[in-house]
Amino acid sequence: MTTLLVGQSGGATAVINASLIGVVEGALATARYDRVLGMRHGIEGLLADQLVDLGRLPAVTLDALRRTPSAALGTSRHKVSDDDLDRILTVLRAHAVRAFIHIGGNDSADTAHRLHLHAVAVGYDLAVIAVPKTVDNDLVGTDHCPGYGSIARFIANAARDTTYDTLAAPKLYPLKFLEVMGRDAGWVAASAALGFSGDDSALSPQLCLPERPPESVDTLLAAIEAMRSARGWAVVVVPETLRDAGGRHLGGETPASVDAFGHPYFASPGAALAQLAGERFGVRARLEKPGGFARMAFGLVSPIDLDEAYRAGWAAAWRAAAGESDVMIAFNRLADEPYVSEETVVPLAEVANQVRVLPDAFIGSDGQSMTAAFRRYALPLLGPDALQPYARLMA
Repeated sequence: MTTLLVGQSGGATAVINASLIGVVEGALATARYDRVLGMRHGIEGLLADQLVDLGRLPAVTLDALRRTPSAALGTSRHKVSDDDLDRILTVLRAHAVRAFIHIGGNDSADTAHRLHLHAVAVGYDLAVIAVPKTVDNDLVGTDHCPGYGSIARFIANAARDTTYDTLAAPKLYPLKFLEVMGRDAGWVAASAALGFSGDDSALSPQLCLPERPPESVDTLLAAIEAMRSARGWAVVVVPETLRDAGGRHLGGETPASVDAFGHPYFASPGAALAQLAGERFGVRARLEKPGGFARMAFGLVSPIDLDEAYRAGWAAAWRAAAGESDVMIAFNRLADEPYVSEETVVPLAEVANQVRVLPDAFIGSDGQSMTAAFRRYALPLLGPDALQPYARLMA
């Protein structure tokens, strides 16, 4: 009896289940594994020996799950201790697990890397492969991450649509803040610029990027007021973790919570800025915060993203069957028009706990806009017909 075990970790996305089904169907296709088991709620479920047999699911269920958002197995954010590693190997031995596939982001890559090293140290034959999953798009060693294309498609449409809403009644809410996800890199915030081209380029929102933090709240508010004065309105895109140049969180310095990996979660910087701007300039300011819905909205899923997520899972299963270990599946871009990519691998040691930020070539000279190079990079990931043409009655 030889078993492949797969789990999902971190924030769920619109396409993480496609990676899961890619692993399951890929593993069955290799004929290397007698069973494909899944961990309920990630590492927490593994430690509790809460596993489910995925290989017995009917094809119709697998096909439906591939096109279902969320994480079918459930996820967790459990930081693995040294004692946990011993317990994990005990469970793996009990179920004859010889391949471990972990679908997740930076922290999941660290977990997978540590498990590989521990298995080697005790002489247990185990293939450990990570499958990238993060809307933050901040994993090193890969052109992009499954999950990003879909949230970028959502945010590009949301930013454009909320701007058109502002145009309809600019005196009602002359200031609007769109708070987005993205942790410590500006990839998600940057995608808000993708919906503006041609005549609409002049409507582009002001982007707050972690890579170009404002000197202070005062300087940021001054820039926002300058845009409002020039246009009569302003739309500002704010990452949920925005800090100033001194590292101070704009939502306040006391975190609302801290997860098991030590990542703090602070109060909303968008809400803080909306309140401050409204009080300082005497105008109405509105906060738009799609939150978790933005990374889960299957109605705006990128077909490219969905396909690559599945391919990443499939590739992981086949790499594990071939005996590879301690690597993450990654994507190389071969062409933009038409878009073509291929799967490859990157060592987990290069990925774990690292953050890939926006390169300087993607950020405009003003620090608040994106370059043509970013558009060439990001637009193919949104998939075809991602942004329908709009028209305006010009004065």
